[in-house]
Amino acid sequence: MTVATAPPPSVLRGLIRTARPHQWTKNVLVLATPFASTRIAEAVVLRSAGLAFAAFCCAASAVYLVNDAKDVEADRAHPKKRDRPIAAGVVSVPLAYATAGGLMVAALGIGAVAGWKLLVLMLVYLAVQLGYCFGLKHQPVLELCVVASGFLLRCIAGGLGADISPSQWFLLVTAFGSLFIVAGKRYAEIKLFQATGAAIRQSLTKYSETYLRFVWATSAAVMNMTYGLWAFELGQRTGSPWAALSMIPFVIAVLRYAVDVDSGKAGAPDDVARSDRVLQLLGLLWVATVALAVYA
Repeated sequence: MTVATAPPPSVLRGLIRTARPHQWTKNVLVLATPFASTRIAEAVVLRSAGLAFAAFCCAASAVYLVNDAKDVEADRAHPKKRDRPIAAGVVSVPLAYATAGGLMVAALGIGAVAGWKLLVLMLVYLAVQLGYCFGLKHQPVLELCVVASGFLLRCIAGGLGADISPSQWFLLVTAFGSLFIVAGKRYAEIKLFQATGAAIRQSLTKYSETYLRFVWATSAAVMNMTYGLWAFELGQRTGSPWAALSMIPFVIAVLRYAVDVDSGKAGAPDDVARSDRVLQLLGLLWVATVALAVYA
């Protein structure tokens, strides 16, 4: 009889690295809708948002594991991605798929605890993201929209358990903001390819620098416009001037991030957010002004 043994520490560390827990910060978006609705302090809302956060952490990590297992050969030909645990041979492909399956079950289980609405949303998220891993990533434009949709679904998820519906303008800000970030990331990948000759995904061969600049510039413009509409709507509802004033740090932050996009340094948006102190300060000012608009 064979006794199952735990994987060695190096494999465990490899699984954790592949699951990318540092990317869980984007799941804070589940708090956006409750925060803007003035109901963030309610116990039922916090429970709903907490469950949504946990579900997305499990689901997103599962997708990363599947994606890296599926792209193992392509990653080995990439100057940076070849160091990923699966591509480097630290984590086996079967183990990655098995761990991903367990995380998906956990995500759906958490969604079921929160209610049928979050369960359905998690099913949609996993279906779309798995479709991305197994083919949609090679379809130009569609792959941009699929990645951006993940941010939008996070925004919607936070208020589902408490029946909070976000503003249509707020959803548009999230949608075009996500597209702005994704297009900037692809632009950085194109610049890396031109500089190093690194292998790139099939969809990127259909893009040009000019096209991607058009996408992120258009997305930024629509995002700023819809944010202004949301801020004015919020100001009319609350009677606070802080809603309109929140546009100042928001737009400046977008322009600041655009500098990194334009230079091709936005390949890892989370790294930019963690390293740019000015961008962090602008983010804090924006949160403060929105908080004053909603709660003061």
